[in-house]
Amino acid sequence: MKSHAQLVIIGAGIVGCSAAYHLARLGRRDVLVIDQGPLFETGGSTSHAPGLVFQTNASQTLCHMAQYAARLYGELSLDGLPCFHPVGSLEVATTPERLADLHRRAGWGRAWGLEPEVISAAEARSRLPLLDEPQLLGALAVPGDGIAKAVRACEAMARAAQGLGVAFEGRVRVTGFETAGGRVSAVLTDRGRVACEQVLLCAGIWGPRVARLAGVSVPLTPCQHQYVRTAALPALAGDSREVAHPILRHQERALYARQIGDCYGVGSYQHEPLLVRPEALRDTFSPSAPSAAGWQAMPSVMPFTPEHFAGPWEDIAALMPALRGAEITAAMNGMFSFTPDGNPVVGESPELPGFWLAEAVWVTHGGGVGKAAAELLAAGECEWDMRDCDVARFEPHAHSRRYVHARGWSQYDEVYDIIHPLQQMERPRPLRTSPFYIRQQALGAVFFEGRGWERPQWYEANAEGTTLNAERQLAEALAVAERAASQPPQPLSLGAASRDKALSVRRGWSALNWSPVAAAEHLVARERVALFDMTSLPRLEVSGPGALALLQRLTTSELDRPAGSVVYTCMCGPAGGVRSDITVTRLAEELFQVAVNGPSDLAWMRAHLPPGSRVQIRDITLGTCCVGVWGPRARDLAQSLAEDDLSNEALPYFRARRTFFGEVPCLVQRVSYVGELGYEVYADAAYGLRLWDLLWDAGRPLGIIAAGRAAFECMRLEKGYRLWGTDMHSEHTPYEAGLGFTVRLDKGEFIGREALAHARERGPRRRLCCLALDDPATIVMGREPVWAAGRVVGYVTSATYGVSVQKSFAYAWLPSELAAPGERVEIEYFGQRYVASVAREPLFDPRGERLRG
Repeated sequence: MKSHAQLVIIGAGIVGCSAAYHLARLGRRDVLVIDQGPLFETGGSTSHAPGLVFQTNASQTLCHMAQYAARLYGELSLDGLPCFHPVGSLEVATTPERLADLHRRAGWGRAWGLEPEVISAAEARSRLPLLDEPQLLGALAVPGDGIAKAVRACEAMARAAQGLGVAFEGRVRVTGFETAGGRVSAVLTDRGRVACEQVLLCAGIWGPRVARLAGVSVPLTPCQHQYVRTAALPALAGDSREVAHPILRHQERALYARQIGDCYGVGSYQHEPLLVRPEALRDTFSPSAPSAAGWQAMPSVMPFTPEHFAGPWEDIAALMPALRGAEITAAMNGMFSFTPDGNPVVGESPELPGFWLAEAVWVTHGGGVGKAAAELLAAGECEWDMRDCDVARFEPHAHSRRYVHARGWSQYDEVYDIIHPLQQMERPRPLRTSPFYIRQQALGAVFFEGRGWERPQWYEANAEGTTLNAERQLAEALAVAERAASQPPQPLSLGAASRDKALSVRRGWSALNWSPVAAAEHLVARERVALFDMTSLPRLEVSGPGALALLQRLTTSELDRPAGSVVYTCMCGPAGGVRSDITVTRLAEELFQVAVNGPSDLAWMRAHLPPGSRVQIRDITLGTCCVGVWGPRARDLAQSLAEDDLSNEALPYFRARRTFFGEVPCLVQRVSYVGELGYEVYADAAYGLRLWDLLWDAGRPLGIIAAGRAAFECMRLEKGYRLWGTDMHSEHTPYEAGLGFTVRLDKGEFIGREALAHARERGPRRRLCCLALDDPATIVMGREPVWAAGRVVGYVTSATYGVSVQKSFAYAWLPSELAAPGERVEIEYFGQRYVASVAREPLFDPRGERLRG
């Protein structure tokens, strides 16, 4: 075995082989791939995976990875045998709710470039004759789905990589790692030491255990999953084809099935999650394990538990009567991985430079994840935005064993459930609470979870303590707004008809996990003043010699401004895509407070610290709190408590200053994410409860309320404010996202500057547009396809009913030629299309008079 390689890949399953294959094609040849098992049926999850490739996914990234994987597998062959059978797929519906959800899933597919269709029960049976048609209401069919021969694909990719100089070694067990200068420097194995500059860990269910040898955390848990294979079926006698039937999902019963020549394979998620600790996994094949299929000998397989399969077998036999009475010739509890959010973990570990991960990946996405990992290793960026898979996306608590176990349990349990976009996880909660939590509970806050934080979505106190009064409260709020219609600065025209619309506009899917109280809070915040808990907004402190230079290099805007300046800006990748949008407050010469979007931003900034840097980057979120004080009476409230002048002249828009609110030392920033006059008020967490009480008591004469995230989200959309990770991400430039004002090409060098200069010169090819629906009672939820001239031209990002502007509207990506105000398009929602027009934005207070008043 080689004693040195530039890169060592640990794991020769579908991900490791794909990464090696793509790296070789990119010119990286000094690569060694090792695996603890024999090549290429190594005994990991790839070796026993059924190979189903369903491309449709709520995540655009995972859908694109699956599309690529299907194409890649389809191009591969081994000794004349195909590595992919593009037989298509069927996801059947036996209830009206599931049929509706299949229409929604079809919308995802069309939004992300697939060509799915919802077909009748008769058409489904014509494609898969074993189905019992009377049970079906319809099915989702995706032509490009199919079955990957995963082990075959691994060997085919490995042979191609070997032909370009990549080395593969089986039966090599990793025993440790060495580091030098804070980076990984060698892999220690039972066959010797391998010096290296980089490691890529693709060890699947063994990933947490191997990574721990390097001091790196991989938040995934192995889960058992039942799969059986039948004897030959009389209904398939004489069919010599390896695979002919489309692959099948029966999600109402948490089942899937696939043809294997004249047999069938059936998998079940019906049983309660059976999680396994990584420390309990075997490393090697068991030579004594009896199994007709050889599964039980694999270290990634646990003994079959027949008590969990009786119900699922009855269910699949009812759907496919040809299986009734069939003999089960092989069965297993195979293991694969679940992370806290169900998505893969890909990228360079923030804990150890040079140590890369590509973990928690199924065969469906393996070819695509391998490509992404290779591109990231070779160039630092890849074809797709990786926000859903970013190795650094998890908060610290998400790496604890208890959390990983609890969330892995839920991810497995819900894998085939119909999940509403606002559905809340049940456990473990609460994890993180702001200092205001006790007061929020007293106000009847309905908490939604976000990154471990308990965040009020709305307050039942604003419905006078009962949801039964919510509509009356909203009607009163609308009446107050109507009476104020003639008063500056921004009149609201709300008549009786609009009251009825606001009360009844949400129905069905869009009304779930929502309350009319949120609309009442929205209107009161527009007319009086409201407190919004912004504590969960991640905050960093960047300080020390070189702090300004670092931030200048990372951002698109000019940050060399006087202390007290607040700058909204973007951090872009080398290709000019928006990696994040942040707000930078200069507190002193080399001291900044930076509001970011999450742990990935912290990792990105630390990864770009120059060698020997004295800059300190510290996450201060948990030690501080923040309350948004927003609304036309915000200055009246804040000034009544502040020791210093908060007038427009003393503290203009996008400026900050330190002052006292009563006894509480605060940092006050004149910014607003809801489009109203007001401030973000920061304080040490220990002062938080006192700060809230001071604001609440002083605000009573002004009609103050506490308002939740539902009102916040609607207000920010009315104002046209973008949300990174939802409305824009690294596939989009600031010019396309409507954030070109943040780019200062003349400020000097920064990451992405050259690409952005080219992007400005050629002009945006697509734009984020505001679409107003003709029917105000139709409220979409995001990820819907947008149609024009008979084809899908874009997709929805965020959407709402704007209570102040009396419109149902959405933001969506469209080609530039369709981005002009007045252009007509259609939004597909649950299989129906609804007409919308491109609108000038923002819809609310377009001149910004309320913000700057």
